[in-house]
Amino acid sequence: MNAIDFQIVPEPLFAGWRVARFARLASTNDEARRAALSGDAGRLWVVAEEQTHGRGRKGRFWSSPPGNLYASVVVVDPCPPALAPQLGFVAGVSLAQAIADLGGAEFGLKWPNDLMWRGAKVAGLLAEGVTTGDRRLACVVGVGVNCVSAPSGLDYPTASLADAFGREISPQGLFLRLATRFHEALGLWSRGQGFAAIRSLWLANAAGLGGPIRVSDPRGAREGAFEGLDGTGRLLLRTAQGVETIEAADLYLAPPLENKESAGP
Repeated sequence: MNAIDFQIVPEPLFAGWRVARFARLASTNDEARRAALSGDAGRLWVVAEEQTHGRGRKGRFWSSPPGNLYASVVVVDPCPPALAPQLGFVAGVSLAQAIADLGGAEFGLKWPNDLMWRGAKVAGLLAEGVTTGDRRLACVVGVGVNCVSAPSGLDYPTASLADAFGREISPQGLFLRLATRFHEALGLWSRGQGFAAIRSLWLANAAGLGGPIRVSDPRGAREGAFEGLDGTGRLLLRTAQGVETIEAADLYLAPPLENKESAGP
């Protein structure tokens, strides 16, 4: 653990969940992984007021000043390993519902890991897995939300919840709604057996569904229409050649952002 960290012993939250709160961490995902590898039983949230080395997909830097929400959840042995990526959708649905609970409008989930407001990125999610010493699967999902401030000078638009709501949104209040909604969604998901219900909720909150998109992956960049998700959560891209199923890629909502890549969890 980083020398600047100050750890508080996990405290009870609700329904068997616990939360470990930190003033400052390098990364909540890294601390959550450390807890899992140290034998934590899971159903643990790690929350920090600030991160010094926050990161997103592909190791991209995630700006983490005080005032925003930085939280990671640990669940141990949540499902067969092949279904673990679905937890990203569980967390996305939970975040969208939590913000709706606070009165948010015009928000949308962008595949695979962003929350948008009027075309600007407000939040990101990062799902990771680790094998524990007793060979169990531990899954960590990090959530970073721009509550009061958003980074500037990036090559894509950003916004904060304060921009969207016209008032300050407390990261503590948002966390409590997120933790509650995640508990509910995890039960609905039921170790992957209820993914169809999660998929329906995700699509009901999807940004750009049915509209033009651009995807970029090792095969190159392609444009088409966002057809939806298949039964496992893969992106469906409709082009003149038919419907392509995409496992992993960067996605850009129309109008295409030429030569620009999304960052963040």
